[in-house]
Amino acid sequence: MLATRQTNLIELPEAGTWNIDPGHAEVAFVGRHFGLTKVRGRFPGVNGAVVIGDDISVAAVEVAIDMASVSSGDQSRDDHLRSADFFDVDHYPMASFRSVSTTVGAQGRTGSLMGELTIKNVTRSVALDVEYLGRVTDPWGGERAVFSASATINREDWGLTWNMLLEAGGLLVSKEVRLEVEVELIRQAA
Repeated sequence: MLATRQTNLIELPEAGTWNIDPGHAEVAFVGRHFGLTKVRGRFPGVNGAVVIGDDISVAAVEVAIDMASVSSGDQSRDDHLRSADFFDVDHYPMASFRSVSTTVGAQGRTGSLMGELTIKNVTRSVALDVEYLGRVTDPWGGERAVFSASATINREDWGLTWNMLLEAGGLLVSKEVRLEVEVELIRQAA
């Protein structure tokens, strides 16, 4: 039997600790190149946990992101992203996110997660729009809950300021970046 509870006919995860399944978690980003082309990248090196309280809006989220795991489909771009021009992974190998507050939407399936995102030892507030996608029992009897989250940030707020001016005007790399998170959580034994 799944560890769930119902709110507005939606089965929500039970209170407890739910660990991120690193093999089924992704923090991704979308930026623009030349102000036109979408460039996508991801950080597959993600781990952490979500502690859900008896009140679903009482949740604590802690996530660590291995910045060297960045993958955009182009080795030279990935090496540049790892360099001191961007993430400077030699000095700042990890980024983190820690929740501060949670707001649950009226139907219980969507909400907002306010937290602190730290990149290169710079911490800024970020509000993630969150969607609960459901729960399932995996083939090995584990209980899983699945969430998506997203936000748009200005990368310069974290000191990620490298850029080039284009001859026709504008910037080579967009300041605005869309963050997209997909995560499966596995319930830990009580």
